[in-house]
Amino acid sequence: MNKLHLFIIPLLFLCSLVQGQRDSTRTIPTRNGNGPKSFREVITEKAKSDEGLFRVHRVEDKWYFEIPDSMLGRDIMVVNRISRSSVNAPKAFGGYAGDEINESVIRFEKGPNNRIFLKGVSYLNFSKDSTSEMYRSVNNSNIQPISAAFDIKALSKDSSGSVIDMTDYLQSDNDVVSFSSMPSGMTTVLVNKSSLQAGSLQTDKSYISGIRSYPANIEVKTVKTYFKSPAAGAAGFSVTQPGSLGNITLEINNSFILLPSQPMKPRLVDSRVGFFSRNYIDFDANSQRVETTTMAARWKLEPKEEDMEKYLRGELVEPMKPIILYIDPATPKKWVPYLIQGVNDWQAAFENAGFKNAIMGREAPENDSDWSIEDSRYSAIVYKPSSVENAYGPSVTDPRSGEILETHIGWFHNVMKLLQNWYFIQAAAIDPRARTMNFKDSLMGQLIRFVSSHEVGHTMGLMHNFGSSSTVPVENLRNKAWVEEHGHTPSIMDYARFNYVAQPEDKINEKGIFPRIGDYDMWAIEWGYRYFPQYKTPMEEKMALAKWTSEKLVNHRLWYGAGNDDPRSQTEDLGDDAVKASNYGIRNLQRILPNLLEWTHEPGEDYSNLREIFNNLVGQYSLYMGHVGRAIGGIMETGKTVDDKGAVYEPVAKTRQKEAINFFQQQLFTTPTWMIDQNIFSRLGSSPITMIGVQQDNVLRNLLSNRTLSKLLEAEAAIGTNAYSMVELLEDLKKGIWSELDSRKAIDIYRRNLQKSYVNTLTNIVNPPPPQNTNIGGLVFATTSGSDKSDIKSIARAHLVSLRAEIARTIPTVTDKLSRYHLLDVQNRLDKALNPKD
Repeated sequence: MNKLHLFIIPLLFLCSLVQGQRDSTRTIPTRNGNGPKSFREVITEKAKSDEGLFRVHRVEDKWYFEIPDSMLGRDIMVVNRISRSSVNAPKAFGGYAGDEINESVIRFEKGPNNRIFLKGVSYLNFSKDSTSEMYRSVNNSNIQPISAAFDIKALSKDSSGSVIDMTDYLQSDNDVVSFSSMPSGMTTVLVNKSSLQAGSLQTDKSYISGIRSYPANIEVKTVKTYFKSPAAGAAGFSVTQPGSLGNITLEINNSFILLPSQPMKPRLVDSRVGFFSRNYIDFDANSQRVETTTMAARWKLEPKEEDMEKYLRGELVEPMKPIILYIDPATPKKWVPYLIQGVNDWQAAFENAGFKNAIMGREAPENDSDWSIEDSRYSAIVYKPSSVENAYGPSVTDPRSGEILETHIGWFHNVMKLLQNWYFIQAAAIDPRARTMNFKDSLMGQLIRFVSSHEVGHTMGLMHNFGSSSTVPVENLRNKAWVEEHGHTPSIMDYARFNYVAQPEDKINEKGIFPRIGDYDMWAIEWGYRYFPQYKTPMEEKMALAKWTSEKLVNHRLWYGAGNDDPRSQTEDLGDDAVKASNYGIRNLQRILPNLLEWTHEPGEDYSNLREIFNNLVGQYSLYMGHVGRAIGGIMETGKTVDDKGAVYEPVAKTRQKEAINFFQQQLFTTPTWMIDQNIFSRLGSSPITMIGVQQDNVLRNLLSNRTLSKLLEAEAAIGTNAYSMVELLEDLKKGIWSELDSRKAIDIYRRNLQKSYVNTLTNIVNPPPPQNTNIGGLVFATTSGSDKSDIKSIARAHLVSLRAEIARTIPTVTDKLSRYHLLDVQNRLDKALNPKD
């Protein structure tokens, strides 16, 4: 959840290139090229050894892995995180302790000449059937790259393993144990070097600080120092030390996680249920074409063997391995119980899938040397002392199956400021607790609980369901009994923050105001986590689940909305009717605004609080405008299989679109004078003319954009007079925006500005900017306006011609001086636009 919200499962980037001052693909020399030494010559009596996945030996300043032959060829996922960040590293959204910087899959394999190769492993192309010709072909075309080579320094005492020196490799800057070398922007989840202004590695200031080996993982800590990149300058530094300005020093944790020898059976995605996914090109799926197999991201939850019969009878059983999320010990203590509750709230959803105690939030253990927040065995909610107003919920997944292996949810301290602003603006009209700049801990705790639950949902594999709230009739949001029983949205994974529709007279309490885990969430968890041992293959399971899903979706509250042009799938909106919901929301803003001076007052402070909350109020109003505007040219998208009846894509009904335009005429184009509070503007020094003009310009640009107008023309071509046409849109807009042409009333400054904006927007359609040449791969393409290829320009021109004629007829009858000057100016602009000189 966020203003800038990131809820994405990390992509797996596997590269064979190694960066930095060292070439890690070189062979580490042994004694004059001779073979391995005896074990005791290398692992001397000075060695300090640690048993685990591999034996790890430290001999003075050298670190050795003793790799059993049984582990050669096994897939190992390497996850790299910052464990301690640099005071000199700029931090915006990333760069904090716990942030992931890279992940990859590797294998150790034995090579010729007494060497061990480290290979990067990709599962982007896949064939499982080792007896098929396709298997051989795929493997011949997808040889895994050798990322590093190590001399075998010694064999194990019993010759069942090989000892290699990992020191230089772990200290170097490479794609396996450091930052990803993928270009910035390839993924927004991983923190990259450029965002931290980290340049090349300084090897003399970098070292291994410790390695621990556990049964299924190895944890490596290194301190790495980079030259500070000069690109961003010194802005943003809060503390600097003499001599350190040019360096970025980080402590990095590398988790080497042994992947299961037998991957979890994948659950193939269904577009009607919103799960994050992993995919690969499957050459076995169809002998006549290449297909992409897409697997839902989910934890491996299975009944214990002794409980299988109980589970299949429908009894609740505990899973073999529950999901446990620990709370970062750095978290302020008063918020810990609320974060834990946000985790535990999901237990009921997992009971829907047949598991009790499947997920638990716990405090991190104290004085336990085996526990570390960077240890890949432990998932955590990580506290970040940051001014960023955000939280996010990524996961690390097995690329072979989609199994979620662990998660580190990011909770930024200043998300509380975001929550306070939201709750103030959306709930102050109905909840007196919101009418202050300092919420009580009990209220803020419940807001944190909601954020925790939302982010935990992401780490269970759930994507946002922005369409969920649209399944609720708006009037139900004002029904105290109904909304307190069902909640104001069926999904906490929606961006349906708080019930801004409820009015003070409805007397709705917190249960009807706050988001909660709802019907859709319960269903999605059941879809993703119910165990089906009777289906032997993923495809057999997919076919059965598809039928099950069609049956369940008779309940409209379980709908998953993901359509980009679908006005039902929007962020920050509520209810099944944007016009009605936004009207109720505006009523509450009208109640809040006159009280802002009182409710933002803090003795001895300036008007920063007032400015912040007033800007948030204007922003909320802007959201309402956006919610309604999506109906114009909107396309409703309802996910279906070929076995389901009805259309997938349908234009929004003409009546709904005309209602939307009428809303704008009443709430925006008729000047919203309730927003012009001089008591506020006199303290902020801002301009109501500018504020209202910005809102009007934004809506006009969206309504009259080539994208919106093209969709109107396409709908008209498809369904004829049942569609809301571009001609009707312009006529409806003109009736409201230019109503003074009929009424002969004086045109005030707000309306004069609106009318000029209207003309300017349409003029830019009739006379678009000259085409720009675009160079793509050495080829030059001339880009033209979309209106040149359609009826958009023709209709806009005809409309302006008609408008000019009406203005010309009106001017002689206008007695108000400024109104007359304005109309003469617009007439002149239209003359130039419609008859431009060559």
